[in-house]
Amino acid sequence: MILGGTKFLGRAFAEAGLVRGHELTLFNRGETNPGLFPEAEQLRGDRKRDLSALEGRAWNAVIDTSGYVPADVRAATELLRESGRYAFVSSVSAYADFSTGPTEVSPVAELNGLPVDELASDYSNYGPLKALCETEVERVFGERALIVRPGLIVGPHDPSGRFTYWAHRLGRGGEILAPGPQDRHAQFVDVRDLAAWILDVVERELSGTFNATNEGVPWSDLLAGAEVTWVSDDFLREHEIGEWMELPLWLADPGWKGMQEVDVRRAVAAGLRFRPVEETIAGAATAPAVEGVGLTAEREAELLEAWSAR
Repeated sequence: MILGGTKFLGRAFAEAGLVRGHELTLFNRGETNPGLFPEAEQLRGDRKRDLSALEGRAWNAVIDTSGYVPADVRAATELLRESGRYAFVSSVSAYADFSTGPTEVSPVAELNGLPVDELASDYSNYGPLKALCETEVERVFGERALIVRPGLIVGPHDPSGRFTYWAHRLGRGGEILAPGPQDRHAQFVDVRDLAAWILDVVERELSGTFNATNEGVPWSDLLAGAEVTWVSDDFLREHEIGEWMELPLWLADPGWKGMQEVDVRRAVAAGLRFRPVEETIAGAATAPAVEGVGLTAEREAELLEAWSAR
């Protein structure tokens, strides 16, 4: 059973599960792509207000791709406690410190006065809330709990626009501004690879906590074959370029460098594999660009001119 199942990761998981012949149930509001997967059982409800469709039911495995607030996850786990396993999709953002690359045993973030009952508009409590959601899952399911902490999830149907910016930028061609040096690494995970791997470990009845992102792709590979101008962090800071959203995947703050150095050896040992980066870029190119994410063509041109005129 998938809590969600029609937007991004849940959609990829449903596709993979059906291909493998699993009998699927999707629980969602029916607002996003309601016509998808007619072969799956469809249960309508709202995990914040109405879980009645789940009452008296149990599944071999529950996949929770849409849990952000502890109270919502608590309600679902309590109701589904007779199910076999509960796989909760958390985030590497659950960690407290990114000055170095975290492992699965690194300390998790705390709220420190931020709201516990809703996701803040600036996402400042996103990581701490994910950590608290994990606790709710482990409290009810114990050794039957699977906690997956992905990095940036990218690929087809990505609604965030971050990695998608680079896929579309490559498609437009011309001189591309990118953060140097070109051998710096970016971490992300293709949604199809992540979904397939979660399905694998659920089928194998594994439990515990796993970081799930790639092992680091050099920017030179990410932008291979393009006409790239590599600019320095100092130049980007001087021109007040915003990290992560205005120039997606770029992180220069020493306090955040570990976000691109997450330890994924445990998941790789458990079978996590990564398709070639060009396949991920091609998949991401099918997702729409998101307004407000990435440099505008005009801003990029200004920066390239300023770099050339140094």
